[in-house]
Amino acid sequence: MSQQKSRPESAPTAGSATVTVFASARSWIESDAVDQCHQVAALDGMRSVAGMPDLHPGKGAPIGAAMTSTVLYPFLVGSDIGCGIAVFPVGLKRVVPEQVARRFPDLDIALDPERDADDPAWAVVDGEIPAGHLEGLGTVGRGNHFVELARIQTVLDPGHTARLGLAADDLVLIVHSGSRGLGERILRAHTERHGAGPAADPAGYLELHDAAVRWGSVNRRLLAARVLHALGAKPTEPIVDQCHNLVEVRDGAYLHRKGAAPGDGRDVLIAGTRGTCSYLVAAHSGPQANFSVAHGAGRKMSRADALRRGRAKHTVEELRRTPVGSLVVCGDRQLLFEEAPTAYKRIEQVIADLVEHGLATPAATTVPLVTYKTVDRGGDARPAGRRDRHDHRRGRGRS
Repeated sequence: MSQQKSRPESAPTAGSATVTVFASARSWIESDAVDQCHQVAALDGMRSVAGMPDLHPGKGAPIGAAMTSTVLYPFLVGSDIGCGIAVFPVGLKRVVPEQVARRFPDLDIALDPERDADDPAWAVVDGEIPAGHLEGLGTVGRGNHFVELARIQTVLDPGHTARLGLAADDLVLIVHSGSRGLGERILRAHTERHGAGPAADPAGYLELHDAAVRWGSVNRRLLAARVLHALGAKPTEPIVDQCHNLVEVRDGAYLHRKGAAPGDGRDVLIAGTRGTCSYLVAAHSGPQANFSVAHGAGRKMSRADALRRGRAKHTVEELRRTPVGSLVVCGDRQLLFEEAPTAYKRIEQVIADLVEHGLATPAATTVPLVTYKTVDRGGDARPAGRRDRHDHRRGRGRS
């Protein structure tokens, strides 16, 4: 793994597009990721590529980048169209992490509109399910997706957090998830015919894409409602819900974001790791950064490297109780190692780079209390009735 000491100035490419990486020499930016930015910049119609301080290599395209082009390229958005992070206020005062971890519902089992018609979580869904896609409703998914109960730790901008209705020690639920199988289905339909080429019918692709973006937002609300009901709290509207995998039409061009959050005046939760703080920021980036900011800490290790190194350095028990004292609910041991805090960059440096380049202003930090990745079957402490109900569904082959 090589490291590129990136620079904030724009670098010309062979064509007319520019590549700008908004990171300092103190940041860990792999040269492979910068190379991918230049490869994207060479595509027909590309105008500019902005790499965020969480930039890292992806499958065919960089993650942590915002790319503007006169041509629409579905592969630059990827398969998890609509993936984003939402933040929900939690009306609980005092919680015990161990008790909360036991009360988390099984978010690997989807809600079925008929079978689970009496589930109170449905109340947060207004209208029809986008695209009529019922698969995976109310589930979080794998990879870096999570649902996390967190506490507002440090208020950095009291005026801004007050406008959001937040104060120090308030609880929030952070939900990071996407469109599950819907986005993958949309990308597969394109690549089977056009590979990594442009969309033959941009309007047709955007119609499907927009439905997946809406689906992701609806699913984050369902996830939050399921958890808050299980914790004895009332479901709330999100104070933040920003998508970081999408394409939008802006100023007559297509702005592709792959692991980059909107930075045009909106509030964004930039996720740290399971063992560090996350940051709620006011994003205010301009055209040079393609109106975007980072979406998280960004991977420093590939999953294979994190698994190999993590097994040599950590125990499962160490990864389930983080350095900040929080708990991680995850029955998949491999995923625990792949998503270990050491596999990611330092969130503090990512935020410092955004501030240094005038892209965002931190408003508050959140510290995790309980992070859900996937159900822990071995330590299943759900109420018996709920557990029996789910086990019965598995026997019927439902998921």
